[in-house]
Amino acid sequence: MATGDELKAALHDLVDRDYTFMHICGTHEAAIARTGLRSVLPEKLKIVMGPGCPVCITPQGEIDAALEFVEKGCIVATYGDLLRVPGTKGSLESSGGDVRVVQGIHKAVEIAEKNPDREVVFISVGFETTAPTVAATILARPPENFSILSCHRLVPPAMQWLLEQGEASLDGFLLPGHVCVVTGYEEYEHFPVPQVVGGFEGEDILLGLLMLVKQVKEGRHEVENAYPRAVCREGNAKAMELMYEVFEPVNVEWRGFPVIPKSGLRLRPEFAHYDAQKKFGIEIKHVEKHSGCICDRVLRGIAQPTDCKLFGKLCTPRTPVGPCMVSHEGACKIWSLYHVRHL
Repeated sequence: MATGDELKAALHDLVDRDYTFMHICGTHEAAIARTGLRSVLPEKLKIVMGPGCPVCITPQGEIDAALEFVEKGCIVATYGDLLRVPGTKGSLESSGGDVRVVQGIHKAVEIAEKNPDREVVFISVGFETTAPTVAATILARPPENFSILSCHRLVPPAMQWLLEQGEASLDGFLLPGHVCVVTGYEEYEHFPVPQVVGGFEGEDILLGLLMLVKQVKEGRHEVENAYPRAVCREGNAKAMELMYEVFEPVNVEWRGFPVIPKSGLRLRPEFAHYDAQKKFGIEIKHVEKHSGCICDRVLRGIAQPTDCKLFGKLCTPRTPVGPCMVSHEGACKIWSLYHVRHL
C-alpha cells in the first residue's frame, strides 16, 4: 500500500473539480477528525457525514418507548451511549428507574437470570454489525422475563433514500468497513454510484477517497474494496443467516429521515414472546422536532456540526441537546472532542 504522503499527492494531482463523498460510519468520522485528515485534502474534495451513528438515528419515539418500560418497573439495559439521548420526558439517565449499562445483550440476559422476579428489557440498537449477536442470543432461548426493543437499522435502504432525494449532491460513498465485515458488499452493487469499502486508518481513508475519485473521472460506478484484510464480497454468511432467521425487515423511521421501507429489523412471529413492544403493549409514536438542534440535517449530509447555532454553546458533551452530541459515534461529539471548527 502507498504511504499517506503518496496518496495525498495523488489526490491533489487528480482532483480538478468539486467532489462530494459521504461516509456512513461514526468510526470513519472519528478517524478523520482525530487525524486532521480534512486539512490535507484538496480544497475541492469534500467528505460529509451520513447516518452512520446507530444511536443518533434512533428516533425520539423509540427513546420514549424505552422510558415507558422504566415507568412499568422494568429493569432496562442498554449501551452507555443511549442513556443520555433526550426523549420527550427526559432521558434514561434522568428517569430515576432501574437502568443499567451493559456491554452487550449477553450481559442483559445475565441480569434477567439473576432477577427472575423482574422483567428485563434490552434496548437493542445497531446496524448489521450487532444484530447477528442479538439473533444468536434469542436462538439460545433466554429466560421468559427477558425481552428486547429492536431498534436495529439496515444501511442499504438508507443509502437508497439518500440517492433518491439527492439533497447532498453526492458523487459516491465510502462504505462502512465494520458493517461490510458482516454483510459483505454484494448488496451495494446495484447502486449506480461509485463506492469503496474503507478501513479506519488515515491511509485507508485516503486510499478509499483516491479510488472514488478515479471511478468518477473514469465514468465508472462499482464497488471496490480498499479494506481486503477484513472484508470480502460475501461477508459473514453465517452471521447473516442467523440475523434473518430471527429478524425480518420492516418499514421504520430514522431520526432526521421519514419512514424508510424495509430499513429496520423486527423479531419474526415465532420469537414474538421476546418482543418487548408487544409484551407490554407499547406504541412507538412519531415525535415532531421542537428544538434548534440540526442533527437531522447533519445525518443527511447537508449540514456540518458547526452550522448549528447550539454547537459548543447550549449543546456540549456535558449538556447535549441532540443525539449527535451524546454518542461517541456522533459527529457533534466527535467534532467537539477534537475541536474541529470547519471542514
